[in-house]
Amino acid sequence: MKSVWMIILLASSLLLLTVVIRNRLSFRWIRRFALHLVAAALALYVLNYSGVISGFEVPLNPATIGTVVLLGLPGIALVLGLQVALF
Repeated sequence: MKSVWMIILLASSLLLLTVVIRNRLSFRWIRRFALHLVAAALALYVLNYSGVISGFEVPLNPATIGTVVLLGLPGIALVLGLQVALF
């Protein structure tokens, strides 16, 4: 059963790769998403270790980075607000 799932995964990955290669807009979208991802991680890293928000430390994990990628700077405020409310 595992081999069937592996074949399905490989086939769908190859089909996705062909769609990305044939469509030039996809490269622009992937590049833009990667830049936003790196900028969000860098912003969270700088905020954690610069001491600007003393007493708080925002963890660098996929959930927090994804929130900051989608929402931008308000995403950082959201994560900090959730941290204050829950802890």
